[in-house]
Amino acid sequence: MAESPIPVVFIHGLWLHATSWQPWVDLFREEGYDPVAPGWPGEPATVAEAREHPELVAGKKLAEVIDHFRTIVSGFDRDPIIIGHSFGGLITEVLMGEGLGTAGVAIDPAQIKGVLPLPLAQLKAGLPALGNPANINKAISLTDKEFKFGFGNELSEEESAELHEKWTIPSPVHALFEVAAANFNPNAASKVDVDNSARGPLLLVSGTKDHTAPDVTTEAAYKLYRHSAAVTTIEKFEGRGHSLALDHGWRQVADEVLAWLNHEGL
Repeated sequence: MAESPIPVVFIHGLWLHATSWQPWVDLFREEGYDPVAPGWPGEPATVAEAREHPELVAGKKLAEVIDHFRTIVSGFDRDPIIIGHSFGGLITEVLMGEGLGTAGVAIDPAQIKGVLPLPLAQLKAGLPALGNPANINKAISLTDKEFKFGFGNELSEEESAELHEKWTIPSPVHALFEVAAANFNPNAASKVDVDNSARGPLLLVSGTKDHTAPDVTTEAAYKLYRHSAAVTTIEKFEGRGHSLALDHGWRQVADEVLAWLNHEGL
């Protein structure tokens, strides 16, 4: 009897809707996987609904979001591959550290606890949320200009504006405040068991021109895994920004992820 396809769980980050993963979902299904791209807790099914009802996700804390995806990842008949972008990458690392998932891919991941570099570009990218403490329990949107700096800095004005219009939604910013203070909180939800040698293989993907999750922070995260005997790999895409998973060059990134999974026997 043929073995069932390997499930793949795609996890998006702040300011993007789950449907932004659709090209990846289609590709992975064509490649014989069983992919899903669930939203964050409370996230409506469409971009339009999410924009109309930001209150449905306002105030969500990181632990609540991680619990949501932990339940999803644990609900398959066989361990899924977990692929996350931005905050989805951080969640991927947390779950992999717990021994969940048969393999994980963290694309331009948000900073896990223990990552120390804080580049100026990253500070600026986070200002729409972090610049006003009153935002902590709100869901906010990025303007076209803010999206251009945080996501589309390596794209044309036209492509950045198109992606902003197509995929962006209001997102809860509580988690961003949590990550910003994680190194001062011993119980931070972004803490990862980086020493776990029994977990599956993990691939960290970095865009070298990323403003939101700069290459130096992904490199710092990679170094935190140095004491783990589990497979940990880093792949860098030169000249790519935070939009690398959804812009015109997404297929290059996806093909590299598929090649890595094939190398790992998955």
